[in-house]
Amino acid sequence: MPRSVNSVASRERRKRIMKQAKGYFGRRKNVWTVAKNAVEKGLTYAYRDRKTKKRNFRALWIQRINAGVREQGMSYSVFMGGVKKANIEINRKVLADLAMNHPVAFKAVVDQVKNAG
Repeated sequence: MPRSVNSVASRERRKRIMKQAKGYFGRRKNVWTVAKNAVEKGLTYAYRDRKTKKRNFRALWIQRINAGVREQGMSYSVFMGGVKKANIEINRKVLADLAMNHPVAFKAVVDQVKNAG
């Protein structure tokens, strides 16, 4: 009995990986084994960095809030404690946007925190 190989499925699988490797440099884009490894590693990085991105943005928001609050003569930790105490339910993303783009509104929030505590 002849050996049966599903070459249609194999070719489809390889084509899918090669399509994902499009735009890579050197042999990573056109040699099957190299491309397969590169795509697998790339997908691993993508998975990992979706979580890292969230961390990085939170850190950025904290830095922006801290800079805005220090102009008002307060530290970040004292400010965030005051926000919780004053029952202001604005998240860090919005607070950072206010600090960067709407300093008057941010100052109003800081004043409210100062008055509450």
